Amino acid sequence: MAGIGVVLNPRSRRNLGDPGAATRLARTLGDHGVVREARSRDELHDIAADFKRFGIDILGISGGDGTNHVTLTGFIEVYKGIALPRVAFLRGGTMNTVANSLGVQRGRPEGLLERLIQAYVEEKTKPLANVRRRVMNIGGQYGFIFGTGIVCGYMSEYYAGGTPSAVVGAKTVIRGIGSAIVQGEMIRRMAEPFRGKVVLADGTTWEERDYLSVAAGTVDQIGLNFRPFYRCLERSDAFHLLGIKTTALGFAGQLPRVWQGKPMRDGCTEEAVTARAAVLSSGKTTRYMIDGDLHDGPPELEISMGPRVEIVVA
Repeated sequence: MAGIGVVLNPRSRRNLGDPGAATRLARTLGDHGVVREARSRDELHDIAADFKRFGIDILGISGGDGTNHVTLTGFIEVYKGIALPRVAFLRGGTMNTVANSLGVQRGRPEGLLERLIQAYVEEKTKPLANVRRRVMNIGGQYGFIFGTGIVCGYMSEYYAGGTPSAVVGAKTVIRGIGSAIVQGEMIRRMAEPFRGKVVLADGTTWEERDYLSVAAGTVDQIGLNFRPFYRCLERSDAFHLLGIKTTALGFAGQLPRVWQGKPMRDGCTEEAVTARAAVLSSGKTTRYMIDGDLHDGPPELEISMGPRVEIVVA
């Protein structure tokens, strides 16, 4: 059985408020494939094993960045070095930064799936448009965006700010800038630094110190069209890594340049394009973000290049 296999996370923030999402997707997909709900990592592994056995051509993921990252991690673990099916991000989550960065069409999951089916049926005469991008392996989990320090602080404030949305995200940025100007309580929470050092693949070491954030990406965006990883396509076998050394207020002053995809001013960052890096925290744990999901990990965190993913964009 080839065709399209769709994975939906019924526990995502948006799907919790839309219990009929899976039924609508299944009705839209019809006999072109199958829709499966993954409520746990064990269920996700079972789904991946079934899709591998079925020979699914396209893996559709209904959810945002977090669902995409968890689903890809599960499928990579099950496929064990075998190339994944082509991946279609059907959006539907509260954060779709990776889809936006890669040029995936906008729309609701059912509409995107309907267009995908039509394109899949016509593929013999009109190939599907896609992009190829590698994920990072971050301590055994896979994703396109990584960050510590203020990246985690921002995500915590964003999730606490009400129902997640682009408007809430923008308001969180604005409130954070205002708090930085007056040195308020919010920026002290948000900008708690990452203290540690970084060792690159070539042996270069970034000194142990407070970093506003150590962050990396194989896509250029980190959210709200801010593009700090402007060198992410410089090498196909590497990611763009940043160590932000400026203050929270200094970083706020660099945001217009980040939004334009330009480097920050001299002295604000360390940066490298590398295939591997060790992020070494001075503390007992490392608080970090992968594609919008927050994690607590060991003090020594290895980041390396993961497999290439072929993503349908139109």
